Amino acid sequence: MTVRVVLGVSGGIAAYKSCELLRRFTESGHDVTVVPTASALEFVGAPTWAALSGKPVSSEVWHDVHAVPHVQIGQHADVVVVAPATADLLAKAAHGLADDLLTNTLLTARCPVVFAPAMHTEMWEHPATQANVATLRQRGAVVIEPAEGRLTGADTGKGRLPDPAEIFELVRGVLDRGADPSSVNPTDLAGRKVVVSAGGTREYLDPVRFLGNRSSGLQGYALARAAASRGAHVTLVSANVSLPDPAGVSVVRVETTAQLREAVVTATATADAVVMAAAPADFRPTAVSDAKIKKSDDGSAPAIELEQNPDILAEISHDRSRAGAVIVGFAAETGDASGSVLDLGRAKLARKGCDLLVVNDVSGGAVFGSEDNEAVVLGADGASVEVPHGSKTALAHVIWDEVVRRFAD
Repeated sequence: MTVRVVLGVSGGIAAYKSCELLRRFTESGHDVTVVPTASALEFVGAPTWAALSGKPVSSEVWHDVHAVPHVQIGQHADVVVVAPATADLLAKAAHGLADDLLTNTLLTARCPVVFAPAMHTEMWEHPATQANVATLRQRGAVVIEPAEGRLTGADTGKGRLPDPAEIFELVRGVLDRGADPSSVNPTDLAGRKVVVSAGGTREYLDPVRFLGNRSSGLQGYALARAAASRGAHVTLVSANVSLPDPAGVSVVRVETTAQLREAVVTATATADAVVMAAAPADFRPTAVSDAKIKKSDDGSAPAIELEQNPDILAEISHDRSRAGAVIVGFAAETGDASGSVLDLGRAKLARKGCDLLVVNDVSGGAVFGSEDNEAVVLGADGASVEVPHGSKTALAHVIWDEVVRRFAD
């Protein structure tokens, strides 16, 4: 089935980046109609949009009036994406103004709508813009948080258009949710603050060596993307992950377990849900050498004394800074003489005190670095949800479904 995408482009310098977003939509087989504002055409001309989309492009309601484009385009869309969305466009959308083809389309659309803002930091942080964003989110639109970095000229700060590839992935998640008949509300995390940890921590032995693990961060990043596509304000605490920042997600980078703990505890204070998908190192050296540890002439190996790291999941589960917050942990198990993978998972759930525990069987190195996953989601209330082999994004949505159910409870 062909997905009908309306790509709205408003008048900001980031308009040129939307050409890449358009290319990703068309190469994925989507039917894309580009609706730029008159200001956007000052940055990227209509011939460029027409050539890339294979369709004529106009910003005026007076073009092909007999086809009633100001009504038809929005009515027939499966998703509307506005990238970049300027402060002016967000204000018009929030107040229901309709003075061109794009704003008319937004009023007639009854499909999911995604805004990817891009503007200077001061404009994004202005109370008027923040009020308009809050209004749009309250109505069910997904308004992506801008990225941080270099802006126009020498300025830096929050306001960059997120990477087009990541916007595409977020929109794909929105489409998947909208097409799912079991999804009553595709933006059921709107207004919620969530924290996700991802990756594996490192505990340094010396300036070049460390103790670590094989966690790639893929599942944590999938959880962050999924939450953002469902409207959440997401903080992603990323431990040694070399993946692009998910669109609309605030990323905090850490290396060690101590740094991970500090970032998670800080972010958890105002969070509605915390998903600990990271793999913290269980132990750290009691002492770290200032210089590289050299080989000995006699071939003997150095003795390294270890001490246990703090248990972050147990800490935030037992000492909750916010009543009603849902805490989710992960358990990578292989099973042993003391019990099966699920036996060990149930014991860990009770010991940690979290609300949900996602149990992975990692025997033979399964899961690590893979795009796919399978798991059993155990609940402190006795619930058990088996998630068959599939994408890590699919598992992420199941986890958020279970979190949302506990919000309702």
